[in-house]
Amino acid sequence: MHLTGYFILSACLLLSLTLGGLSMAQAWQGRRNALHLLEKGQILVTGLMTAASLILLYGLVIFDFSNAYIASYTDRLLPVFYRLTAFWAGQAGSLLFWALCVSLSGVYFMCTQGYRVMSDGTKTYFWLFFMIIQAFFALLLTTWSNPFITVNPAPADGNGLNPLLQNPGMIFHPPLLFLGYGGFAVPGCLALAQALNRNSGNEVSWIEAGRNMTLLAWATLTAGIILGCWWSYMELGWGGYWAWDPVENASLIPWLVASGYLHTSIVEQRRNKLHRTNIFLMALTTISAFFATYLVRSGVVDSLHAFGDGGVGAPLLVFIIAFTAISVIIPMLHKVEGARPLSGIASREGFLVIVAWVLMALSIIILLGTMWPVFSKFWSANPMGLEPAFYNRVCLPLFVMLSLLLVICPWLGWKEGLRSTKAAALAGGIFLALLAGFFVTGIRIPAALLGAASAVGAIAGIGILFATQPHLRRNRSSIAAYGVHIGLLLMVLGVAFSGPYKMEKEIEIAKGETVTLGDYAMTYKALYEGEGPGMIFIEAELEVAKNGKKIGTLHPQRRIYSKFSRNQYAEAATIPTLGDEPYATLLGISQDNKAVLRVSINPLVNWLWIGGTLASLFPFLGMRAVRSRRNNAAMVQEDAA
Repeated sequence: MHLTGYFILSACLLLSLTLGGLSMAQAWQGRRNALHLLEKGQILVTGLMTAASLILLYGLVIFDFSNAYIASYTDRLLPVFYRLTAFWAGQAGSLLFWALCVSLSGVYFMCTQGYRVMSDGTKTYFWLFFMIIQAFFALLLTTWSNPFITVNPAPADGNGLNPLLQNPGMIFHPPLLFLGYGGFAVPGCLALAQALNRNSGNEVSWIEAGRNMTLLAWATLTAGIILGCWWSYMELGWGGYWAWDPVENASLIPWLVASGYLHTSIVEQRRNKLHRTNIFLMALTTISAFFATYLVRSGVVDSLHAFGDGGVGAPLLVFIIAFTAISVIIPMLHKVEGARPLSGIASREGFLVIVAWVLMALSIIILLGTMWPVFSKFWSANPMGLEPAFYNRVCLPLFVMLSLLLVICPWLGWKEGLRSTKAAALAGGIFLALLAGFFVTGIRIPAALLGAASAVGAIAGIGILFATQPHLRRNRSSIAAYGVHIGLLLMVLGVAFSGPYKMEKEIEIAKGETVTLGDYAMTYKALYEGEGPGMIFIEAELEVAKNGKKIGTLHPQRRIYSKFSRNQYAEAATIPTLGDEPYATLLGISQDNKAVLRVSINPLVNWLWIGGTLASLFPFLGMRAVRSRRNNAAMVQEDAA
């Protein structure tokens, strides 16, 4: 079985290289007669990649410990759904899953209207870039990161899955990230393909053709990041959801670049501007997804989530550099007929560009901060990473700035000026009233004050906009775009309160004693001992009351797993609410039998998950049939009039 899996991956490599060479020859000779072979070849590559994945999954199900990967990440006590998710628990398996996502994305796009309306020339160049990416994955899987290495003799049992990964959030978090990364390969290749095709003047723009794929990738990446935050909040036991860890940052960078592209693409479609910028940003999104993988697998940074250096760091870096060079050169050589200069800053077009620039600035700051330990090796013998305080101090004001821009941007016209002076004044008045109201109620930290007021004010402004602009209520794309903004604004509201105004204590407490946090009292009632599959645990019982009225009970646990006995693992407990959320982590038991607890009250934290869910779902509403080039041109003329 292992040899079969390896031969299948080798066949994927050879077939992808052959198809890439064929598409290159076709593009060089200006011929298109082999396009059907490229399309059928992609289906075959995807089928082979799926077969290799099914072989690994089957091995996980039947406890095939003769496979080194399966022996490293599973054991006989692991439930079947966690055995299946061990597919992406390690380096080799996660790379195979990402390669599968890329292949499936290619076949999915091939079946869409967006692909069918593209010219044969653009399709040929598209498959050239896409096959290069697929071949690179197959090369990694057949050389440096083979998931089908055997162990002889096979152990009787495996090493088990890291307890931190035995959480429902980790069932979905990694695959959603990989679906986003893999999905962005399609519009990234499509952008470069149409830029290279000299006869693309009469075909639909790649932005329109790849729109649905871009939205799908953005939505899944967003969902993956939000689930990662929730997992960190619930599983790590520290009471937070974002620690500016290098690997967390790595997933945020492609999201920021893609979000910047989504704004500049509107300018191109509605105003016939920023063509080269959009090609570069879309290609850069694909590159940044590979960079995220490089950070996780190269060993260049220390992280809870990283796999360490498995030999793939150097080839990944070479690939990133080469693809970046291509992504810079092609847009520079691309010529656009009829492109117009940008309008002034005091227009919707100007504000969209500002939003994109802020998003790009954030991605650059986070990139430099994440790689700081690497850069500082050139002048320091003891390089150190940047603390979370640096990111909070530099990045949070920029995120607040984005929220403030959302208060203003919907009211601006394309040619400067306001769409509705009265409605804009009402929205501005609501924002100022909220600013004063939050200030009076004790919200005095500037970032939190401006973030909360602008978030609620922008949501109110969107409501006014839809009430006064009936055509927006009939436009699915507008509903989707503003729905995503509402979701993100709810997240801003949650961050504005849950971070700065969190109340937290670390205490030793005896049975019957009570700890107070603001209006909340937590009474330590009892301590239990128990065991589960492959682990033992202790569990504290905390009764929580608000203003003297009981609202629930917390049951935080401390676990020791038989195969990971060197470490203890916390299982946090919460009482979910839309307001203040009580949260507790059991840190241990003292020598005099007191419980050592970290307890906190996290205000509005659940609005992060609610907002993130909305932001992940609304893009699906924005998917639509491809508009013809004539309709897009008419829309541009209408805006220019």
